[in-house]
Amino acid sequence: MESVKPRAAPAGWPSVESRVHRLRGSCRACGSPQLSRFLELGPQPLANAFLRDASEFAAERRYPLDVYFCEGCSLVQLLDVIDPEVLFRDYIYVTGTSTTIAEHNRRYAQTVVERVPVRPHDLVVEVASNDGSLLRCFQPYGVRTVGVEPAANIAAMARAGGVETLAEFFDLELARTLRQQRGAAKAVIGNNVLAHVDDTRGFLSGFRELLARDGLAIVEVPYLGELVDRKEYDTVYHEHLCYFSVTTLMRLCDAVGLSVRRIDPVPVHGGSIRMYAGLAETFGAHAPAVVAESDSERQRGLTSLATFEQLAADVRAGRSELVTLLRRLNAEGRSMAGYGAPAKGNTLLNYCGITTEEIPWTVDRNPLKVGRFTPGAHIPVLPVETLRERQPDYVLILAWNFADEIMAQQSEYHARGGRFILPIPRPSIV
Repeated sequence: MESVKPRAAPAGWPSVESRVHRLRGSCRACGSPQLSRFLELGPQPLANAFLRDASEFAAERRYPLDVYFCEGCSLVQLLDVIDPEVLFRDYIYVTGTSTTIAEHNRRYAQTVVERVPVRPHDLVVEVASNDGSLLRCFQPYGVRTVGVEPAANIAAMARAGGVETLAEFFDLELARTLRQQRGAAKAVIGNNVLAHVDDTRGFLSGFRELLARDGLAIVEVPYLGELVDRKEYDTVYHEHLCYFSVTTLMRLCDAVGLSVRRIDPVPVHGGSIRMYAGLAETFGAHAPAVVAESDSERQRGLTSLATFEQLAADVRAGRSELVTLLRRLNAEGRSMAGYGAPAKGNTLLNYCGITTEEIPWTVDRNPLKVGRFTPGAHIPVLPVETLRERQPDYVLILAWNFADEIMAQQSEYHARGGRFILPIPRPSIV
């Protein structure tokens, strides 16, 4: 593969000097300039930038979506950075629409309370708290909670639901302010947010600043090992700047004075891991089981560029298979639709060149997406009820990480002869 080289922005894209889009020249974890590009997913629109009507199609911007491997610390990452004010201030993803996530949150809160442990009146802070779905699960335990959510519209939803939420971006300065005003936190939680920040070390330093002496930072991230094993290329989009292994999490924690105490596998979002880390001066070196997991990753090849070069080849093959399948079904006169309008689905649609020719419409339970058009592919998003009303022959499950939940909810559609297509890891018909 190739090392990083400066590149000019293609015609129609903002320049790298613009406020919206810039290109990093070094690894955000270790600062190394030795980065190799192994996967190019093409010029892509922002995955959550849904369009309101067809008049917006012509002005839609696209940005490079290339994935790099750091030879210094093995972090897999994007170097193209989109201004977070553009990505997150007015957001369209909410956590409260999935029954799978609702049950996940309930168990999550119980686990934190028992494992940290958290007692009544202790402080729990969640960074990127979204609509407050997780923090609400802590309320029965009598703990104090504060959410930090930069999307003003989503933060307002959380406050309306009874969860105190600051509509701010989290950083070290805000962590210091919170500690001064509320005291130290027994648990600082960040779910699916560490990948979203450009200053990864500074962000984790904010977690450290907030922690009580015996408190724990609890960070949940999609797992790089699952991305490789299941060919989950669609989890790559501009919001996700980093893709973490246990090894890279340990190295990041080393840099900011945190000790990794535990890593748990979590079966959400295509396979995630949950890290528990405390102050190094309190807990000492990383736990032996965590070090052993890192050693296992090296044996699996997660610290080798060759592994990711092979992943790129597998991704290209998977794209070809999916496009061939959809075109064959269309040629046979089969009717089709999509299920879900997740960000990952937009990466898949645009990388594969799928448009309304193949998938004329999709459905979603999120009311903020219904009535809009998907970025790039411009597929209209309709209410879920449309699936039973129109009864297409096949449904491509774009939100494949919730496939079991979706297929259970749509048992009537299936009983009436409908079939499901799963695109990951390889296209298959259910």
